[in-house]
Amino acid sequence: MKTPARKDTRLTAYFAVTAAYWAFMLTDGALRMLVLLHFHTLGFSPVQLAYLFVLYEIAGVVTNLSAGWIAARFGLTRTLYAGLIIQIGALLALTALDPVWSIGASVVFVMAVQGASGVAKDLSKMSAKSAVKLLAPDGDGGLFRWVALLTGSKNAVKGFGFLLGAVLLGLAGLQAAVLGMAAVLGVVLVAVLAGMPPGLPTGRKDAKFREVFSDNTNINWLSFARVFLFGARDVWFVVGIPVYFYAVLSDGTDAGNRAAFFMIGSFMALWIILYGAVQASAPRLLRTAARPASALITAARNWSAALIAIPAMLALLVWLAGSPAPWLTVTLVAGLLLFGAVFAVNSALHSYLILAFSTGNRVTMDVGFYYMANATGRLLGTVLSGASYQLGGLPLCLATAAVMLVLSTVGAARLRA
Repeated sequence: MKTPARKDTRLTAYFAVTAAYWAFMLTDGALRMLVLLHFHTLGFSPVQLAYLFVLYEIAGVVTNLSAGWIAARFGLTRTLYAGLIIQIGALLALTALDPVWSIGASVVFVMAVQGASGVAKDLSKMSAKSAVKLLAPDGDGGLFRWVALLTGSKNAVKGFGFLLGAVLLGLAGLQAAVLGMAAVLGVVLVAVLAGMPPGLPTGRKDAKFREVFSDNTNINWLSFARVFLFGARDVWFVVGIPVYFYAVLSDGTDAGNRAAFFMIGSFMALWIILYGAVQASAPRLLRTAARPASALITAARNWSAALIAIPAMLALLVWLAGSPAPWLTVTLVAGLLLFGAVFAVNSALHSYLILAFSTGNRVTMDVGFYYMANATGRLLGTVLSGASYQLGGLPLCLATAAVMLVLSTVGAARLRA
């Protein structure tokens, strides 16, 4: 693959890719919160709410498996533009949702729209992350810094998206909110199309789909660890915590519902923003410029093991408490924010290691395979979030997260320098 040769071209391309990714993730976070809270107020059960996101995650699995090959075959910029275009289409499609439809029809329609959004998200993510491998400067921890900046800033933007979605739902309603986001994303697409410099790989005609599957043991074990790391987050994040907090915070009136939307959106936004800030700070926190790759592999094992205790202790605390109380809500918020900080270091280490383990001529395929594992974890966490909340409430969601983190640590322990 060709790599941009000049430093100024590299920086311009990096900022163009990052801007497009930011715009996408802002709408992605807002759309998730809009859908979740809108349908919860319509009376959807936790399992039905989880169904709304299942096709989104399935689409992510399939898209990531094929997106690496598509990018290798047709070029990174085309997959990035395709992700933005599909997201605009998904937002516009959601305006066709009719309140008079049955619950079954609404679930099927929103699942389809979310599936398209899932395709869009993972095309954009794979394109942006692969571009960093090709654009980052060599030596002195440059790759880790650029990966951490892109990923950390993306998560901060997505956090604002959660808050934006909750606020827009309360103030403007579903249709006006998604129309506004589609318009903004359209402007960003036009700007990126006009401003993207040349230099990113344009694809190679001989790329074979079978190359997606890696024979690199480290990539396979890292992908295994990624499945359960992200499953452990989404098993409480997707349905469990929003529904639990809504039950605690809402008094059933319109004003109470709006206040609950705002507080839930604020917490979700704060969590994601903290996650992004810690991710962006990971190179400094871990002193990556002065440490070899072998030390960062060891760090990935240790940080993964450290994360297990947090959801396990929170699960026990909520179970022993029995019923919601102000002190319990404060403790949950603090504990989950701590989870987010430690989770962010784990995620940053994974995001660096996948690029460090991959080689230039197959980076899009390795990244696509790795993010297929990421999407598989989100899918598993999404399904278990609704099911575990319905069966055992928030304690079971958090206990399931702890079990999944044990499996993630097993995968991280198999990595070799």
